[in-house]
Amino acid sequence: METGSGSAGTGSEPPEAPAGRPDLARLPASIDGVLCDAREATVPVYDDGLLRGDGAFEYVRCYAGRPFTLAEHLDRLERTCATLRLPCPRRGLEADVERLFAWVGPISTDLRIVLTRGGRRIVFLEPGLEWPPARLAFVTDAPRLVLSGAKSLSYAGNMLAKRLAEERGFHEALLTTPDGRVTEVQQAALFWVTPQGDLCTPPLGEGILDSITRRIVLKRLAVDERICRTKDALGAREAFLAGTAREIQAVAVIEDRAFEEPPGPVTLEAVAAYRREVEDELGLDAKVLWAGR
Repeated sequence: METGSGSAGTGSEPPEAPAGRPDLARLPASIDGVLCDAREATVPVYDDGLLRGDGAFEYVRCYAGRPFTLAEHLDRLERTCATLRLPCPRRGLEADVERLFAWVGPISTDLRIVLTRGGRRIVFLEPGLEWPPARLAFVTDAPRLVLSGAKSLSYAGNMLAKRLAEERGFHEALLTTPDGRVTEVQQAALFWVTPQGDLCTPPLGEGILDSITRRIVLKRLAVDERICRTKDALGAREAFLAGTAREIQAVAVIEDRAFEEPPGPVTLEAVAAYRREVEDELGLDAKVLWAGR
């Protein structure tokens, strides 16, 4: 099998680490266990991960060089790979992540894991993004049952939905079924607060992803899993999104429904609950984790 190329060398020794604070513009990566600069790495053009989106991925939030809920992400990756009939080299991935952070140091960043049908094992770092309160547009779609619960590379439909929303002046698509049930945003779980004050989220049976950040909210707060229709979303008191990269993100607008002064009080409770989970799991001080945020 061809290995990753570029500055990787033989893989027996990692490349020289950046001086001082690592510059993520270098895009450090591990390709098939070989440390390199992702901008110079290659995969074969005949890999079906590229040609057909046939593969699996996970996205992990990392704080001070510590991947958060890595075990849960790898558990879900194994489930996705079982669905796709794709090998999942978990021990190799765990070693790749460890070596990658040994190279770049204790930085806070995002980590992407990709497995392709062609047998590539790819792990690389990405700079975190800013997530202002979201403006959401309804986009009609139907979950594909054969891929239900799988986090596959076949994301063209999700990204098209986002572009359709952007064409109308919104940030992201809030996906709805043809009969008007709200499911999720392309890359995050939806939570909404009813006029009576109940915190709710659609159940997994609606074809949504079993989001790990969603699980944290369910663990830490009282949440009612119930079907959400467009009228419920538009009539909500407040709403927020939960996902790895965005953590907890307030919603500012759903179609022509604008929420007052997001984040609302329940959204702030969810932010605090998420942060407590990170602090408890990683054993890091809040000042270290949330400085400047």
